[in-house]
Amino acid sequence: MTKARDNYVLDLRASRRGYALNRLCGSLKDEENRRRFSEDEAAYCDAYGLTPEQKKAVLERDWTAMLELGGSIFYTFKLAMLDNKSMQYLGGVFTGMSAEEFTAAMRSGGRKFG
Repeated sequence: MTKARDNYVLDLRASRRGYALNRLCGSLKDEENRRRFSEDEAAYCDAYGLTPEQKKAVLERDWTAMLELGGSIFYTFKLAMLDNKSMQYLGGVFTGMSAEEFTAAMRSGGRKFG
């Protein structure tokens, strides 16, 4: 798994790079697509034209790599939901905390910068 870092900027360049990845994840809002994805994840990735790196990140559920490869949290969360992962779980992954630690940090006012 890729090491967590402080931020991920989804600018125009990253958005273009992640277009196929975000389309795939966005397609998972439909039940039929979730079924097709679950039946053959690799073929589903190929059908959306993911790069080899994006495909590897999806198949290995390397959430941080997905963001680094242009994925948007709003789309990758659809894939996480398919795996019964919460937003708090992903928040923990992206910040290097457990889901419980991340939840506690948010409840106590979030991360303090300064």
